[in-house]
Amino acid sequence: MPDEIRCATADGVATVTLNRPDKRNALNRTLLDGLVACFERLEDDPGVRVVVVRGAGPAFCAGMDLDELARRQAEAADPESPVVAALGQIERSRHPTIAMVHGDAFAGGCELALHCDLRIAAEPARFAMPLARIGLVVPFTLGQKLVEIIGPAHTRHLLLTGRPLPARRAREIGMVHEVVPAADLERATGELARTIADNAPLALAGLKATIARAISAREGIEHADLDALAARARRSQDAKEGVRAMLEKRRPVFRGE
Repeated sequence: MPDEIRCATADGVATVTLNRPDKRNALNRTLLDGLVACFERLEDDPGVRVVVVRGAGPAFCAGMDLDELARRQAEAADPESPVVAALGQIERSRHPTIAMVHGDAFAGGCELALHCDLRIAAEPARFAMPLARIGLVVPFTLGQKLVEIIGPAHTRHLLLTGRPLPARRAREIGMVHEVVPAADLERATGELARTIADNAPLALAGLKATIARAISAREGIEHADLDALAARARRSQDAKEGVRAMLEKRRPVFRGE
């Protein structure tokens, strides 16, 4: 497993740590591959009852690695597809999952938290989907996840403004289950994980499967036309300008082309 992912299991609780603190745990291909490999291994581990996902350093996860995205923007392949695949695997895990969000969870990092079953956040944490600020469109299945959890009204506000939400506001709109002081986050997450881990494993798996079946109709929604819109935005001059501006820490100049 690459250094970008750390995984440890103790007393039925597996802890998966994103380990690129100097890059704010941005999702590059190596980290995503490591995340997939880690969850594949945990899926077959009978000693695991619950999985906690967390980040090293000051941020939970800053989203896609913009340096890598800038290099891949001209490719025909969708550079966001590895993110979608990894998050889908996390969502389908038979183990209950908890996102322990201590700092910023932006873009793909926000979606990573949303694809876990439960989310507990420290008061300083922020959640954002700033894709419009760099000229990108959220992949359809990730947009679905937002609507599923916070509804269309809050999804519109989050996506169209791109502004970050404080943890308390995220709790108010149903994005986060619990918000605690930063000093209490480890303890609160541990207590939540222990509560779940002490339940019957077959019951937990069955309950997750029941919920998954209840929302499975979403998988039949056609979205090829929306994928085409996202691809057009991704290949646009505005998207290239948006990524450059973010990397150069300046305000982008969008021209609608």
